[in-house]
Amino acid sequence: MVKRRMAALLAVLVTGSLVAGRPELRAEAAEPGGGAAPPAGPAAALGVDLDTVTIPELQDRMADGSLTSSALTRAYLHRIKTVDPKINSVLRTDPTALRQAAASDARHRRGDTLGPLDGIPVLVKDNVNTRGLLSTAGSLALAGSPPAEDATLVTRLREAGAVILGKTNLSEWANFRSTKPTSGWSAVGGQTRNPYVLDRNPCGSSSGSAAALAASLSQVAIGTETDGSIVCPAGMNGVAGLKPSLGVVSGDGVVPISAEQDTAGPMARNVTDVALTLAALSGDGARHATAPAGVDGAARAGGLRGKRIGLWRLPELGPGVDAVMTRTAAKLRAAGAQVVEVTPSYQKRLAELEFPALLSEFHRDIDAYLATRKGPRDLAGLIEFTRSHPAEQTCFPGQELFEQALAAPPTTDPKYRAMRAELKDLSRRSIDETLAAHRLDAIAAPTNPPAWTTDCARGDNDVIPSSTPAAVAGYPSLSVPAGSVGELPVGVLLTAGNHQDAALLSLGAAVEHRLDAWKAPRYLPTVGDGGGR
Repeated sequence: MVKRRMAALLAVLVTGSLVAGRPELRAEAAEPGGGAAPPAGPAAALGVDLDTVTIPELQDRMADGSLTSSALTRAYLHRIKTVDPKINSVLRTDPTALRQAAASDARHRRGDTLGPLDGIPVLVKDNVNTRGLLSTAGSLALAGSPPAEDATLVTRLREAGAVILGKTNLSEWANFRSTKPTSGWSAVGGQTRNPYVLDRNPCGSSSGSAAALAASLSQVAIGTETDGSIVCPAGMNGVAGLKPSLGVVSGDGVVPISAEQDTAGPMARNVTDVALTLAALSGDGARHATAPAGVDGAARAGGLRGKRIGLWRLPELGPGVDAVMTRTAAKLRAAGAQVVEVTPSYQKRLAELEFPALLSEFHRDIDAYLATRKGPRDLAGLIEFTRSHPAEQTCFPGQELFEQALAAPPTTDPKYRAMRAELKDLSRRSIDETLAAHRLDAIAAPTNPPAWTTDCARGDNDVIPSSTPAAVAGYPSLSVPAGSVGELPVGVLLTAGNHQDAALLSLGAAVEHRLDAWKAPRYLPTVGDGGGR
């Protein structure tokens, strides 16, 4: 099944459905009164715009000898050093990154590259095991020593020739510790800031990965999601992020919440790079994955002709977001798509059932993971560690979710099993029935509200229902930039049927091209109330 799915994805890449480049987009200089423009440094000598360059464009340059992975890696390391202090998204860089890049350069000189990710710098979320490099989930409990082995997905990246550039900050324990967490904060890394407006939140547990991409600190990044933690940070930081179908990317070696919903996934500044990274993460066909250096504008514009898209408005996210969705629908219709308004069923019941099921699953899965690492050996030990270390409580003190999970029924309990069975049934029906009733290619919804102000005392303001159906069902969802409310990005979340990842990426590339919504962050210190809630 995986081979057939990835073969379809690679066919999409080869035939040019994915947008290979966005040369029309260029980083905007900071306006008067805005944040300081990031320093150019080594990037200026590359002859490429790191904000907009795609992996195929980089590979073309490396193939003709006008660019090396070593030069590209140095440029990104320089940006991390000079730009990241503004946003605090990268916990640590890999001291072997330049050696990895040099090995890639040798392969390029021999004409023996490992695929489109060969020599491409990748940042990895810090709840993914990387051998010899601390992998903490943001908690001091795992900060004593690095894991002995790579997560399977990191092995896949290395096999594809990617340069592991470093580890990104995240919401500690992927936001599954407190009932009032602050996204982007961890005891290990402190608070990650939104590059667009620095006092605003980056959203979700993959916050560091998304913020780093928005600031062009790496070509691609890896996030993880249980419900919303790839797609919300992608939307709120103005980048693209895919939550793959469950099982497409291995969860081995990733700090868990729930094996029934957890998945890692690729994030990038464009859908082409997301798709190529997925090919590597899946471990199937990555060596032969290609994308064209350019795609005819008329062909790209025609990518939406005849597509049927269901618009799930979610007006509770505010009038600014609803206006973005109205403009999105108009642009899609102008490109030949048919857009009909929909409301997927069963959402209230999904909201009632999901959290209790996750509590039981977290207890089971975190105990199994902790047994593989040095530190607390189980959830009870983790609770005691958090209680006895004041540094774990500097933003918010609570660990109510840990405590509720410890007391939750085991996953052998018949009531739990009935709950998860109902969740799986209703979540899949909510998508399948909506797609079938309206003959849709995908459902589109707002990914996120405008970024809220980060506030440790208040916690997050993030009731965002659009990610839940695909997250619970194990279906793919993809966020691409849709527009902004003031200075704050808003994404459109595209959801498709089970294992329709390739078709969703193709559609997402066409939507990305039509909306043309990306803009560079300006690192503003703050904005007025008109910039979001």
